[in-house]
Amino acid sequence: MFTGIVQTQGRVKKVRRQGQSLDLTITAGTITTPDFKLGDSLAVNGACLTAVTIAAPDVVVNVMPESVRRTNLGELRPGQLVNLERALAASARLDGHFVLGHVDYQGQLVRRQVDQTSLRLFFQLPAAYQALVVEKGSVAVDGVSLTVVAVTSTTFEIDLIPHSQHSTTLGCLKIGDHVNVETDILGKYITKQVRSERG
Repeated sequence: MFTGIVQTQGRVKKVRRQGQSLDLTITAGTITTPDFKLGDSLAVNGACLTAVTIAAPDVVVNVMPESVRRTNLGELRPGQLVNLERALAASARLDGHFVLGHVDYQGQLVRRQVDQTSLRLFFQLPAAYQALVVEKGSVAVDGVSLTVVAVTSTTFEIDLIPHSQHSTTLGCLKIGDHVNVETDILGKYITKQVRSERG
């Protein structure tokens, strides 16, 4: 489990394709502390992956075919930056929201607008996920915990403060770029319960 508070940006060093899966070598910097071990979970652009090789400051993670299909990790190229977060320790503060690292879909950036010091980003919202994204609710975009500012029938909006623009990859997004979107797990359970009661 994660919080959506990005700890650092890593840089993709190598992409090795094995059929429909990938091995990503990422220069992870401060993530590769002495207590970071093989088998530990690491969120890469919001997708929960497992560290299979550690040679500080680099870490290698496997990306299985399902994750390649559902996320933007298959589009990564050497030199690109990614958002990184280690799994939440039981004793740690929860500053974002509960993020599982299980990406729902790839959203596309359809509009960006500068509003004084904030950056307003508008992402595609498929019909299948409209009930799970609500105004003032939480959403994770490329692993970043954000508050939904507004929702329409086809999009949702998030606003980035300057800190988030510089400390994550979201500030550099261009129109048409794909992002990993994970809706709030609490909303999923509530929606399932309501649907089962209507039955």
